[in-house]
Amino acid sequence: MNSDKFRTEHDSLGGIDVPAEALYGAQTQRAIENFPISGIKMPRSFIRAAGLIKYACALANRNLQAMDADISEAIANAALAVAEGRYDVHFAVDVFQTGSGTSTNMNANEVIARLASQSLGRSVHPNDHVNMGQSSNDVIPTSINLSASFELVEKLLPALQQLRDDINQKSQQFRSIVKTGRTHLMDAMPLTIGQEMSAWSQQIHQNMTRLTDCLPRLQQLAIGATAVGTGINTHKDFGSQVVSVLNTLHDSYCFTVKDNYFEALSCQDTAVELSGHLKTTAVSLMKISNDLRWMNSGPLAGLGEITLPKLQPGSSIMPGKVNPVIPEAVAQVAAQVMGNDTTITVAAQSGNFQLNVMLPLIAHNLLESITLLASSARLLADKVIVGMEVNTKTLEATLARNPVLVTALNRYIGYDKSAEIAQRAYLEERSVLDVAIEMTDLDENTLRALLDPQNLCRHNS
Repeated sequence: MNSDKFRTEHDSLGGIDVPAEALYGAQTQRAIENFPISGIKMPRSFIRAAGLIKYACALANRNLQAMDADISEAIANAALAVAEGRYDVHFAVDVFQTGSGTSTNMNANEVIARLASQSLGRSVHPNDHVNMGQSSNDVIPTSINLSASFELVEKLLPALQQLRDDINQKSQQFRSIVKTGRTHLMDAMPLTIGQEMSAWSQQIHQNMTRLTDCLPRLQQLAIGATAVGTGINTHKDFGSQVVSVLNTLHDSYCFTVKDNYFEALSCQDTAVELSGHLKTTAVSLMKISNDLRWMNSGPLAGLGEITLPKLQPGSSIMPGKVNPVIPEAVAQVAAQVMGNDTTITVAAQSGNFQLNVMLPLIAHNLLESITLLASSARLLADKVIVGMEVNTKTLEATLARNPVLVTALNRYIGYDKSAEIAQRAYLEERSVLDVAIEMTDLDENTLRALLDPQNLCRHNS
């Protein structure tokens, strides 16, 4: 082995060769060698959260007079640099690792310790200093909640708000355009495009409400619990000191320590709750995407009610074909998020006694779901909703032939007579109005008013 490319680091198991340029040490190197499984690293948002936690812990230890001010400052500065993403290349441990996430915690400890040592000019220890008052068992659950809070507030909720705003704008624009409704994929009573889109808007609004309602529980942090929840080897005020620093950094959040540390380490119920809300959001986006695909289908052999922006050629063999690529991509994201939720549910069941042992997997899937949904919501808004157009001629032609309009006559001529009119209109390919004039005693003006699609779209008509 070329000694110029490696250095020897030591831990409790002995010596191990580490790449010379690596900022991490022996424990990280062992994890890299032990878990060559997926090549998937911990998410950027998770490393950001871990860096901020190490920063807050360093300041908390200084405030509690457990650490010298110069060491605290060196650790804090290095931890902020890690949080900012300046050293992501040195976070090389696979997601599929030890279930507590100890390898990732030690990866952070070793990188920060080396950076702090370089700046201070003397040794800063990854365990004794950077990890002071902490355990992987409380740092990793805290990182999950912290990173999910950031991603939710900074990315997903704003993206959903943008999507809802754009849907509302289009709903208002199309508020008077009437179309044939469909139940069971069959013709039903009419409604306006605006009314149809209002359902999409309400879905997004309710998802935002669910996600926001989850935030207070998500912002309760496990830090201070250390190994099993008793807070061994740390000051009794350490957790509250850490969250105080975090709240100073991010005054738009309200982080607190968990009411019960034993629950904080052994359970991931809040992650399951959040994942469930993310799954519901995915269901909504898939519903909206599939509606858009159906409405855009054609242009000749499908419904052809709307035209979506043409973004790219749709076929390698059929010239001129254009497909609804964004709704298709969003539907695939929704499927992935649903799968992630199942994984998180199974992983959260692995809380054996005092510790959940699938924490890295929960972190990865939870953060992936948030990222995918945020990106998809923005794409759906920017590339689909804003540019969609309504094909009014197609809607009017279909509406005029809709035999289900006869439903409006039920109260005047009865269900059975209305059914006869509908069947005859369909078989003879005539309008309901023309057939109703022949088969009822109602005058033409009354029938026209009763069968006017605009009137039928009003509540309590």
